[in-house]
Amino acid sequence: MPTINLNTAEVPIRESRLGSVTGYKGSAGELCRRSRDGSLKERERSFTQCATCASITAICQVAMIRDAAVVNHAPLGCAGDFGNFNFINRAGQAKRGWRLANAKLLNSNLDEQDIVFGGGGKLKDAVREAKTRFAPKVIFVTTSCASGIIGDDVAGICEEMTEELGIPVVSISCEGFRSQIWATGFDAAYHAILRRVMKPAATRRPDLINVINFWGEDIFTDLFGRLGLTPNYVVPFTTIGQLERLSEAAATVQVCSTLGTYLAAGLEEHFGVPEVKAPSPYGIAGTDAWFRELGRVTGKEAEVEVLIAEEKERIAPELAELRERLAGVRGFVSAGAVHGHSLIAILRELGMEVPGACVWHHDKRLDHGDPRGDSLQHVVTEYGEVPFSVCNKQSFELVNLLNRLRPDIFIVRHNGMAVWGAKLGIPTFLMGDEHFGLGYEGLLNYGRKILDTITNPAFVRNLARHTRLPYTEWWLSQEPFAFLGEGA
Repeated sequence: MPTINLNTAEVPIRESRLGSVTGYKGSAGELCRRSRDGSLKERERSFTQCATCASITAICQVAMIRDAAVVNHAPLGCAGDFGNFNFINRAGQAKRGWRLANAKLLNSNLDEQDIVFGGGGKLKDAVREAKTRFAPKVIFVTTSCASGIIGDDVAGICEEMTEELGIPVVSISCEGFRSQIWATGFDAAYHAILRRVMKPAATRRPDLINVINFWGEDIFTDLFGRLGLTPNYVVPFTTIGQLERLSEAAATVQVCSTLGTYLAAGLEEHFGVPEVKAPSPYGIAGTDAWFRELGRVTGKEAEVEVLIAEEKERIAPELAELRERLAGVRGFVSAGAVHGHSLIAILRELGMEVPGACVWHHDKRLDHGDPRGDSLQHVVTEYGEVPFSVCNKQSFELVNLLNRLRPDIFIVRHNGMAVWGAKLGIPTFLMGDEHFGLGYEGLLNYGRKILDTITNPAFVRNLARHTRLPYTEWWLSQEPFAFLGEGA
């Protein structure tokens, strides 16, 4: 049954496409059951402190394409993250030994007059400036709440500018108000790439594996090399030529299906590139399943079994020592949906307790619809129940939870949330590189880092003594989910 419709300019939002929600409290197992039987409903909050915007997640995927430019059709404030994207871009270039260059980002600078009379003229000027300044092969135009509210025909203007400039000018519909699920921005960027950049395969490369990731360290060149395979990391730090040829790959894998579900499904459905449908490769059980499914899809089953046996034997002595030292340590996890599930798996593999976990949203299903890729069900099946909540980065809920549970360590993926654990005096581990915990070596990486963090608590304890939280005892004494309504 077709699921990815490339005939429309806008990607369907996750709420309608995947049944995604941002509010839940209970257990991981209950969440899985209710996702399957259809009883899971969104629970809206009567108070919301903050949120992340889908425009940011769309831009982060296309901003680091090496020969593309991005025009953000928005007020200047929407470009506030450009500096962060440029830092990631330059750090990634340095890591790869490339010549340093700034990200090719522009903003159309909508103001009050444009909101009244329309911003189409400014968008055209910004697109022309991007062509003159950067000489890109493709220009991506991302939308905003402001451009959506005033009704600028961004898609039509992009078609007009494509004819004028002679290069693809591609619209990405990612207005922040379209979806409460910020990950919809990933889908919007991938929708544009699938529709306007990718081409049908002229040939097939049986060794090439698309790896949908953010910008983590290269760990797959060695691992895949032992299988006779070659990783092709997408989308950041690729070129337009590479993206055009994604259809030549033998398979597509993901390190986080929250990120890549739409692109992987689109590659399989429209370009015949099989998607590896398995839990993310974190923890031994997940990594085993992931590599075995990759082996099945690529005909490398024998090589995969050798790799698994060698890696398990290699890590066994240190893993046993880490498990002994970390037994009973209590770790609380906060991250994006699938990455959060993966972190639970790592902690349980290390012999730790998980008194609670909080993810930023929950998808009832993935675009491929295959239960083998259900990472949360994998965690429940392999490691048992976990107290679980879904919270779209509401700091007030997270602080209340942490203050009540007082775990030995707080492990968090997004830096804006990491500060709260430290201010409470809880040793906090922020990890920006999603590949740090990946695979067999990733289990050791996390074990070492956790051990180092919990044995050096002096800084966070001192910080807590000199910190005044913005939340009063009135709030901290209440149930953490007091503002979470009942499901519709």
